[in-house]
Parts: sequence; C-alpha cells; structure tokens
Amino acid sequence: MKLNIQARDFLMANDYNQVRRFATWVRIGVLFTPWGETLIRRYYQEALTTLSHMPNVCRAPTQTNLSCSLDWMEETEKNTFSLWTTFHPSQTAADAFLEKCEALLNMGIRFSVGAVGLKEDLEIIREMRNKLPNSVYLWINAFKRKADYYTDAEERFITEIDPYFHWNNQAHPSFGKDCRAGHTTFSVDGKGAIASCHFIKNKLANLYQPDFEQALIPRTCTNTSCKCHIGYVHMPELK
Repeated sequence: MKLNIQARDFLMANDYNQVRRFATWVRIGVLFTPWGETLIRRYYQEALTTLSHMPNVCRAPTQTNLSCSLDWMEETEKNTFSLWTTFHPSQTAADAFLEKCEALLNMGIRFSVGAVGLKEDLEIIREMRNKLPNSVYLWINAFKRKADYYTDAEERFITEIDPYFHWNNQAHPSFGKDCRAGHTTFSVDGKGAIASCHFIKNKLANLYQPDFEQALIPRTCTNTSCKCHIGYVHMPELK
C-alpha cells in the first residue's frame, strides 16, 4: 500500500508540473479533454484560470462531469473560459446536476451539456433538455459500439433534442481527405509531444523544442473514418 501511495503521489506531482508548464507556454486556443475528472484538482483549476486571463489565449474550455466545486470559476475570464459538461445518469442525480448548471448560469459561465445516447437514458435526457434553458445546448453522443443501434423512431426522438445528432451518429469517411489536424490544430500530451489529433498518434514534434511549428503542415487523414466530434470537426468538406 505504501508503494502504491508513493506511486500515486509521484504521478500527481508529475502531472502538476506538466500542467503548469503548459499553462505558461500556450499561445493559442485550447480544449482540455482529460482521461478522468481533472477539475477536482486545484492545479487544473489554477491552470485554466491562468489561461483564461492570458491575452494570447482566445478560448480555454475543458470537459467535466461537474463533480468539482464551482467557486473558483468566479475568478476566470468569462469571455474565454467555458465548459463542455457531461451528464451520466448512472453516476449523477439529475437534480444535483441541474443545481450545478443553475450555479454556472448565475456566474455567467458558458457551457454545454452532453450525454451518451443510451436507449435506457433517452427519457431522462429529454427531461434534462426540458429543464435546461434554451440558451444551453444539449448534445447527444451517439452510441456506436453496436451497429444499427437506433431505430428510425429513436433517431427522430433524439434529433428533436439535438438537431445536430445526425453528424455524430455516423463514421465519416476520412482516409486521404483534407483535415486541419496536424496543421492549424493538434493534440499534445503532458510531455509536450505533438500528434495530429487524439486519434492519430503520430509524433510530429515537441511543443517545447525550438521550431516545432515547422512540423505543422497541411496533411490528409490516415484513418479510415472519423467518429468523434473533436476529430471530424476539423474536416473542411463537412463544413
């Protein structure tokens, strides 16, 4: 157990150093898409607050399930900071999640709400849509692990909630097609390693090395298809 605690503390310290280094380097718009819930960590809160106030950062959103405290968000720059929140009915009570949403609205924090479109959750997702103000977009992430998962009636039901659902409920053919990934947008890990995107793990350069931007050039996708919004949103042909 002692060794496990030491390993955990080492990993957190390493993550802390990497986040702080990135927050003092960045000169662009960023989207934190973490593995797990990071906003329960003070150093992620501090990094996003710092980023939101930097004049050379145009946007600083992050993905969160809203299990964190919200008070610290008062210190963020509201024109830059925003949240990509996710509602998981199996993990969070709807009323508790809505209370957090109301607090965000009162603070003037911009956010969207998303949920995985599992069939057993569709009714509660519709209730969530009905209780949220129209100014808050509720997006539904299509469940793609099973082919032909939705009936035509279920697709119509979901589209009434999320009018852009049809874009997510498909795998967009992408091989050999133009994509801004690896050129004007890219993915970076804690060590600074740059890849084209989350779904193509080619190592192009390192963020903290001189002239890294020379590796950022127009390129085409090397994957057969793209299924995720944070990937296919960069394909020009989809507009």
